[in-house]
Amino acid sequence: MAHTATSRPVEARQTSPAGRFDIYAGVHKGLRSFMAETLVAAGRMDVYDPAEIIGTLAQVRGLLDLCRAHLHAENQFLHPAMEARRAGTACKTATEHEDQVQALEALETGVLAVERAQPGARVEAARRLYHRLAAFVAESLAHMHDEETSNNAVLWATHGDEALAEIQQAIVASMRPETMAAFIRWMVPAMSPAERAGLLGGIQLGAPREVFERVLATARPHLTAREWTKLTAALAPLPMSQ
Repeated sequence: MAHTATSRPVEARQTSPAGRFDIYAGVHKGLRSFMAETLVAAGRMDVYDPAEIIGTLAQVRGLLDLCRAHLHAENQFLHPAMEARRAGTACKTATEHEDQVQALEALETGVLAVERAQPGARVEAARRLYHRLAAFVAESLAHMHDEETSNNAVLWATHGDEALAEIQQAIVASMRPETMAAFIRWMVPAMSPAERAGLLGGIQLGAPREVFERVLATARPHLTAREWTKLTAALAPLPMSQ
């Protein structure tokens, strides 16, 4: 769900192996990364360290919030686009989204259980949260794969690349700045250099300078020196929006 200027060539954006615009690619890479890091953090959390508990549970909540925003965006923008051109094709995904909403609520309950547990019961509460989170991640990975294969097949058969880019732009426009910043934080480091340059190059061309600079500032701490060098080299030839 990245901001992509329509003036940026489609091939410079998120594309599938077949060269089609892939609306799922970047955001799903970011979510997979966030899920993996959060699952590991939950598993190694020291339940006797108050500061670590606070930090880890805040990370879990951040993941839950981003997953909710992602589900909402797909429900509001992608599923109607699929149904308008090919009725019934979004039904399976929509049903799975309902299950995911319930799973997110159960995870929120699990976070609260750890927070409220007495020291002697915190180990078990943390174990239950970790197992619940692991099951959610496993189901989400399978779900995202199905979207990237089955749903993309429908979108590619019924929409041109520019139409898909416009849907993506509408998704971005609907989001609060802090939500978009969270997506950028996880998406950009999870992308390949070419994908990263395509995403940020589109923002550089289409967004005001201050917006682009905020996006770079959000991403930079999470890139290696080598990744940053490649990115700045790719962006340097592009003009900057004023």
